Amino acid sequence: MPEAIAYYPGCSLHSTAKEYDESLRAVFTKLGVELKEPEGWICCGASSAHSVDELLAAALPAQNLQLIEDMGAKEVAIPCAACFLRFKTSVYDMKQSKHLEGKVAETIGKKYGDTVTIRHPVEILEKMFANGAKNQIKKDLGKIKLACYYGCMLTRPPKVTQFDDCEDPQTMDRLLKQLGAETLVWSYKTDCCGASLALSEPDVVVKLSRDILADARACGAEAIVTACQLCQANLDTRQGQIAKKFNENFNLPILYFSQLVGLALGLEPGKLGFDKHLVDPKPLLRKYGLLL
Repeated sequence: MPEAIAYYPGCSLHSTAKEYDESLRAVFTKLGVELKEPEGWICCGASSAHSVDELLAAALPAQNLQLIEDMGAKEVAIPCAACFLRFKTSVYDMKQSKHLEGKVAETIGKKYGDTVTIRHPVEILEKMFANGAKNQIKKDLGKIKLACYYGCMLTRPPKVTQFDDCEDPQTMDRLLKQLGAETLVWSYKTDCCGASLALSEPDVVVKLSRDILADARACGAEAIVTACQLCQANLDTRQGQIAKKFNENFNLPILYFSQLVGLALGLEPGKLGFDKHLVDPKPLLRKYGLLL
């Protein structure tokens, strides 16, 4: 594993999802890897650009990939599932259309050389633990029962994202099992939580989120673990609305995979952002001896 890899946090990891960003940085630092942001990176256009302008939707991620290529990086870690999908789609669409590729090059002032591999951090960490990082585990996760929730953007469309199995992905499950957790078989691991409808159709979002939480609880989950800050925010912040509308109080913590990796590596909880959750995960984590 290189000592440094390119890292595109996207807009939300510098704002509403800072705990995701902080826990990822802490984990990679502990494993001896520096996450390097490309200087001058810009918004990738999620989620509006692809709805209004094909060229803009391809050019914004391509501009960032060009910056990463200019760094000399061969790989970029993209933790936001929406950003991950937009980057992957930009590269896919340019390969499908020479005309679009040419227009993008004209727009950003240079042809992207297609030398950067786009990865989600959960992929990178799963491989690192499978290939030796496991010896750095300080705390076993103690068979805590987790529902791994991938959401709808990491795995779809499969020909574009090329991320695991589109119906039953296992990357996050394998990672957390290596840390001692019990990951559950459940039906909603790739269903949409409705995040893109948060403002326009809130009632739809509440229903979709409720269904996900209900299935996770029915399968015995003590927490849901996600690799997408949009999913985390939806499932965490809407539990109060769900309780009022459906008279169901789930009180189910919604964690990032990076936070659990950080605990397993023995990192200070203050570096992992647990205080930023609306559904407090600390009682559950204390139950398994992961927090004092």
